[in-house]
Amino acid sequence: MPELPEVETIARMLREGSQALPGRVVAGAQVLWARSLAAPGAEEFAARIAGQAVRSVGRRAKFLVIELERDYLLVHLRMSGDLRVEAQSLPLQKHDRVVIHFTDGARLAFHDPRKFGRMWLAADPAGVLGALGPEPFDPEFTPQALYASLQKTRRQLKPLLLDQSFLAGLGNIYADEALHRAGIHPLTPSNRLNPVQAEKLWRSICSVLEDGIRRNGASIDWVYRGGEFQNHFRVYGRAGQPCPVCGAGVQRIVVGQRGTHFCPVCQPPPAKNDE
Repeated sequence: MPELPEVETIARMLREGSQALPGRVVAGAQVLWARSLAAPGAEEFAARIAGQAVRSVGRRAKFLVIELERDYLLVHLRMSGDLRVEAQSLPLQKHDRVVIHFTDGARLAFHDPRKFGRMWLAADPAGVLGALGPEPFDPEFTPQALYASLQKTRRQLKPLLLDQSFLAGLGNIYADEALHRAGIHPLTPSNRLNPVQAEKLWRSICSVLEDGIRRNGASIDWVYRGGEFQNHFRVYGRAGQPCPVCGAGVQRIVVGQRGTHFCPVCQPPPAKNDE
């Protein structure tokens, strides 16, 4: 699933250069698989979006946020979603689910082989995005704010960092990488972190996301393409391989039904009475 750096890379593609959407005007829409639309229904979606110009393209957590004249088009790519900007003269692809045509002859195609991705057309994006936690790059997300939030629960750190209501945008890859950079075991109860550890985790979260964005995200499967951060993973997907810091073998465990990678030396386990 694309995480914050991958979604930010896609948003950048859709607002800059030859594929930029701002300024284009929607001529109409084809809904090829109705369940790709979370809301509204296919008929209302096509009627409402027609004639609206694109004002801007941004990101909130793992959502693409496309601002139109009257509405917002929100896209969550989930497991296999992808977006293409291309000429309308090209043949559609097998797994295209929703296609938005523009008056200049271009189109935006939502491609989703596994059918988990969703789109919303909403007058107020808060109805979809309102429950999300802080953005990692928000000025109000400080080491002190993170420490205070960590102290409110004793959940294990790995599933807590994946909770989008706690912190928006982190997923499996960047949570593992951030915890390794911070030297913190993924099973550590959150309220056991002291202020120094919380600040180190804060810096690690920000730095790993910045690195991911700078390298256009990670390309590790058959869907997302163009990134190179996978070439710089320290622990994610490297079970049995040496830790780049200490040389110990990277280990893999399952936490909250998610594969979790860590170094047993750089990230010592929490004391027994802390688990």
